This record gives sequence, structure tokens and C-alpha cells, in this order.
Amino acid sequence: MKRWTPLAGALLLAACTTPSSPPAQQATKPPAPPVRDLVAQVRAAAEADDALAVSPLRDPQIEDLREEVERLERAGKYRQAAAVLARALEIVPDDPELLQHAAELAIHRQAWTEAVELASRSYHLGPRLGPLCRRNWTALRVIYELHAQDEHAALAREKLAQCTVEPPVRM
Repeated sequence: MKRWTPLAGALLLAACTTPSSPPAQQATKPPAPPVRDLVAQVRAAAEADDALAVSPLRDPQIEDLREEVERLERAGKYRQAAAVLARALEIVPDDPELLQHAAELAIHRQAWTEAVELASRSYHLGPRLGPLCRRNWTALRVIYELHAQDEHAALAREKLAQCTVEPPVRM
């Protein structure tokens, strides 16, 4: 037993020591911004004051549904808001503004493929200029950047720049 005492003591001391150097830190990419920040970026793109604004007419028969969607979204109930918005899209399936709003709700829910499809469809049915166009391409850009699809993100930035047209000079 006395022969094992020095060995046991050495093992205990070895177990108590700290490593001489910390383990190598793995390179990690920075965390993605919160989803609400992505949606805020998309909506902020519509705010340019210097642009010619082209706004499609709103269908009055779904205005109450729009208001309900906005209320649910403010409450953070994105799935319920998307369900109400789907009802509005049954009434007016080709409304580009509703489609873009649905894309933004899909971003909130992290349904990336759905968001890309909806924003693309909104762009193709929409005015292709002005605030809605900027929201379309900003939504696509943030999704592509988030998923490191650099070529698609570059194209989205290029298309985004084409959405802003200076208003005519009035005399």
C-alpha cells in the first residue's frame, strides 16, 4: 500500500493542474441578427423620401383583414397573422402588397423559402418601382445574405438600386 501512495499523490496533483494553454478557439461566424431586425430592414427600405412612389390601389373589401394582421403582428402572433393574411389572399390572390407582407411574416417565422417565393411573386406582380419594389428586393437581399448566397445577394442589391427613381422636377 505504501508503494502506491506516491503514485496516487502524483495522479492527484496532475488532475488538479490546469492546462498550460487554453484550447484553440474555433472560428465562428457572427450570429445572425434577430429576425425582427431583418424585417425592420425590409420595411425601412420603403422609407426613402427622394423616390418616385408607385402604390397599387388597395382593395377596400380586405381592409379589416389588413388591420387584423397588423394587430396580430404587433402582438408577436406571427402564425395567426399569417393565417389571417392567407384569408385576405384568397379574396385578392394577386395583391403585391399583401404578398410582400406575407413574405415579411414568413421572415418572422424563419420560413426562408416561402419568404423568397412570396417576395419574388410580389415583385413580379407589383409596380417594380418605389417603396414596394425596395421592400421586395431588400427582403430577398437579407435572406440571401443570411444564407451566404453571395451571388444572389449581389443581384438583389443591384435590383434594389433600380427601384428608386428620382421624381420629375416640377416648376
